[in-house]
Amino acid sequence: MLQLRMWAALILMGVVGTTARAADSPASLVAPGAQVTKLAGEMKFTEGPVWIPSAKKLVFSDIPNSQLMQWSEKDGLSVYRASEQANGNILDLEGRIISCQHAARNLIRIESDGTTTVLADKWDGKRFNSPNDVTVRSDGSLWFTDPPWGLMGDAEIPGHWVFRLDPKTGQVEPVVKDLAMPNGILFSPDETRLYVADTGGHARHPDPAFHKLPAGVHCYAVDLQGKLGKKLFTIPEGSDGMALDVQGNLYTTHGGINVYNADGQLLQRIAVPEGPANCTFGGEDLKTLFITARTSLYSIRLTQPGMKPRGAKW
Repeated sequence: MLQLRMWAALILMGVVGTTARAADSPASLVAPGAQVTKLAGEMKFTEGPVWIPSAKKLVFSDIPNSQLMQWSEKDGLSVYRASEQANGNILDLEGRIISCQHAARNLIRIESDGTTTVLADKWDGKRFNSPNDVTVRSDGSLWFTDPPWGLMGDAEIPGHWVFRLDPKTGQVEPVVKDLAMPNGILFSPDETRLYVADTGGHARHPDPAFHKLPAGVHCYAVDLQGKLGKKLFTIPEGSDGMALDVQGNLYTTHGGINVYNADGQLLQRIAVPEGPANCTFGGEDLKTLFITARTSLYSIRLTQPGMKPRGAKW
């Protein structure tokens, strides 16, 4: 119950209604006549949606139930497989599911035959807190956030960091150490920028200096070798999971779905009946935004397709 309250504390309830656009923004990114539609409900806390093109289905986490769920237009909702409180999920460049598991405190890959491979569970001999969300770069490296939202045991790492994993060597290195509660993470379509959401200061951080840091989505420059550079700007509004379309517009989850352009300017807000935790693009044309929100799964049709990672073979 404590964990559920902590997850719920991350999410502000959305407001049912129509979409709203910033006064100087272009035309709506929502497809004409489209509305947020509820696809499934009666779960405990939904997260980590990932579209599987080969199967034409969505896989997502129901964290407290320790299950990965699946939904398709043809078959509706069912259990995909058991998990150890999986949170964020993505596809790697080969199309395999990469999953962040809270209870196991690790990052795993689900192989094509259904078996799992633990990619990382420690840094410098210390167990992670509770890996939360992950993104992939065109070199195959996996970048993931590690706040303690799902941590049940003792913290071993002296912070809440963003890590980079090289799956070829297994080497793990911290790349961001100055955030309070890093959460959603994404590369821009051209990989020159990295977006990291920070849900803000919290008393669970071992350093009191981090307890009152404001929430925000931070944008970092990235060079051609994948080295993180300076912080370009911060959107002064937190988020949990996030998504990007092919134009580089960023879809965040704070109260509803909030859309920002590549420079962090608000374009549009999309109301959702329940406070969203994450979102991803899917459907055959990648123009459907799937939204995991509290106990339910929603979708809405948009005008722009979602971004595929550079180098993706799916």
